[in-house]
Amino acid sequence: MQNPNLWKDREKAVKVTKELSGLQQEVSEFEAIKTEEDLRKIELRVFLSGEHDRGNSILSISAGAGGQDAQDWAAMLIRMYERYGQRKGFQTVALHQSFGEGGGPEGRIGIKQVSLEIKGNYAYGFFKKETGVHRLVRISPFSAKALRHTSFALVEVIPVISKKEEAEIKIKPEDLKLETFRASGPGGQYVNRRETAVRITHLPTGIKVACQSERLQGLNREKAMKILLAKLYQLREKKVAKRLKEIKGEQVSASWGNQIRSYVLHPYRLVKDLRTGVETADVETVLDGDLDKFIDSEIKT
Repeated sequence: MQNPNLWKDREKAVKVTKELSGLQQEVSEFEAIKTEEDLRKIELRVFLSGEHDRGNSILSISAGAGGQDAQDWAAMLIRMYERYGQRKGFQTVALHQSFGEGGGPEGRIGIKQVSLEIKGNYAYGFFKKETGVHRLVRISPFSAKALRHTSFALVEVIPVISKKEEAEIKIKPEDLKLETFRASGPGGQYVNRRETAVRITHLPTGIKVACQSERLQGLNREKAMKILLAKLYQLREKKVAKRLKEIKGEQVSASWGNQIRSYVLHPYRLVKDLRTGVETADVETVLDGDLDKFIDSEIKT
């Protein structure tokens, strides 16, 4: 930081400044340790040593089959993760939301798909293992006969990668399909008169990304490209990991079939993580963002 030439490379300077701020925060937390409870609060950092763990993340939620119930479940998960992020001091920004049908109790509107950018120290490290299928069992609030319904939603968490990593991903212009549209809000109403929202499809992989958080089309296109590059980077890393597992003779399950957690509201009340075995009957607290016991256990495995 004392190097007078640091700010000649603005991108590097911003990165170094951010890294310094994070390290200063960690030092302050260590210096504040007075009890064993204080120590437990920061011991998780030992397990968060991955390449991207310290950085920001993009969390996407997609409703599964099941119409309004699944869309309502996706909206419940968004609220849960936003509340958890607030508890951790993270900033969450909705990059894109695709709303579902209205109706049901209080006329609430569900979500078909949403992408959130989560900013903060270790944002990716804390959220990364939430990737997978989340299952909800309850009496459907949309059923006139009060029938029990099972809903699914897919959660995907990817890291926000660096400029250097973005440069490693080579994309041909002809491989991209760019679409613009008017950003919409709940109920289908448009929130912008101009087509400022952007959707980009990577034709070779079929990956689609969208952004409508900015007022200018150019900024939305830039953010959408960053998400696409991050997804393609992660896809490349997964392919490498898959080949290594195949060499070792291990089987890799499909992402959608990878159910990680069940939330049961009827006929009994229970949230259980199927990977760690952690469970609780206090479903409401979990859905209100108290995920510490689940995420802390995931991080340590």
